[in-house]
Amino acid sequence: MSTDPRAAVLVEPLALAAELADDEPPALLDVRWSLGGPPGREEHLAAHVPGAVFVDLDAELAAPAAPAHGRHPLPDVAALEAAARSWGLREARPVVVYDATGGTAAARAWWLLRWAGLRDVRLLAGGLPAWRAAGLPVEAGAVTPEPGDVVLRPGALPTAGADEVAGWPARGVLLDARAGERYRGEVEPVDPRAGHVPGARSAPTAGNLDADGRFLPADSLRRRFASLGALDAPVAVYCGSGVTAAHEVAALASLGVDATLYPGSWSQWSHDPARPVATGPDEG
Repeated sequence: MSTDPRAAVLVEPLALAAELADDEPPALLDVRWSLGGPPGREEHLAAHVPGAVFVDLDAELAAPAAPAHGRHPLPDVAALEAAARSWGLREARPVVVYDATGGTAAARAWWLLRWAGLRDVRLLAGGLPAWRAAGLPVEAGAVTPEPGDVVLRPGALPTAGADEVAGWPARGVLLDARAGERYRGEVEPVDPRAGHVPGARSAPTAGNLDADGRFLPADSLRRRFASLGALDAPVAVYCGSGVTAAHEVAALASLGVDATLYPGSWSQWSHDPARPVATGPDEG
């Protein structure tokens, strides 16, 4: 695994194609998903990177939704391990994950597998659109790999609960990765209250990407997070339900910054009437 932080998070399409041609290729996971939409299984069956296994974010990368825990609680480790083995994951085998939305869904798999102890997990830079733009082939139909033997050991990446998040702005930087209008409380399409955690800074996940859905160059990402104060203080990130916040954690990791994820995110916070809510422009 590369010691370059960006190369440890992202792999370019042509580099991945070369790795897939090796005798021991990485496991490849297709995590196409959209908020409120059906799983991306039909899109996967129509066309995917050759050898990629479809992963259902709602069913396999999260426990059932519950107001006390959020819309995408962390999955039971035994269930996640069983799913990972069904995807063909093996001890010490690298993993590459992708979607068609700039990694905003695939980052959930990236984060969960890293959290569960796998060290060599990367995002396909630009996802399926970049793969196709590079002139690389796709295939159709279902992929059923030989079962793997991976053993998951959770806790390798840091998480925070609601109580810890409540006090985070007093000692570090708390980033809200949702769209700005949701942060400001102007709209709230899915959760019971509009607004943000008091003291949080607005840092929409979309700001990590260029117009082609690729991570910004390292210098641009560094400037973005420096302007948020996130390069020289403890950083925690939340979003609506802990999915796109993982993308922000990945963006920071590509700069060598370790960030803490609040898995319950706004979907948990906003369901608790005892938790305060702020609205309006960025507090920073």
